[in-house]
Amino acid sequence: MDPVSVSVNIARPREDVFEYLADIANHAEFTDHFLKDWHLTREESYGRGAGARFRVDAPGNRFSWADTTFIEFDPPHRIVEGGRTGKFNRIRVLGTYTLTDMPGGMTRVEFTSETEPGTRVDRFLESLGARTWLRRQNRRAMRRLRSILEDGEQRGRRATLAGG
Repeated sequence: MDPVSVSVNIARPREDVFEYLADIANHAEFTDHFLKDWHLTREESYGRGAGARFRVDAPGNRFSWADTTFIEFDPPHRIVEGGRTGKFNRIRVLGTYTLTDMPGGMTRVEFTSETEPGTRVDRFLESLGARTWLRRQNRRAMRRLRSILEDGEQRGRRATLAGG
């Protein structure tokens, strides 16, 4: 699927926003409207190598489990996460958070998500509206991220270790 990008301006310094995003356990708080049942893949949830597993609550999604791991970590500018989803984990997923300083002490957060289907069937199933659905969910997640960081709202629960 072609990359899907969404962005939001947050009235917080870039370093603060980066510190929040650098802890993958926090991602459950602002994405729990479409990513459910978060579990960390290791004890340390901050920085390169931190990862999580979760269910993608998408319409018609029969193989809903996905995982993601921070694979690039460039403080305080960029975080890249890579993972897999779908039947037999054959769909590669890549997400990039890019943080940019804006005038007035604001930070622009741009999130770009892309997938690489493993088969023609996966590609066909994605063509049935996955791009539109994903853009809508990611826009909502960015709005929730802004409200958490600006207003101090706690929308969801942080991810924890499975079985812990």
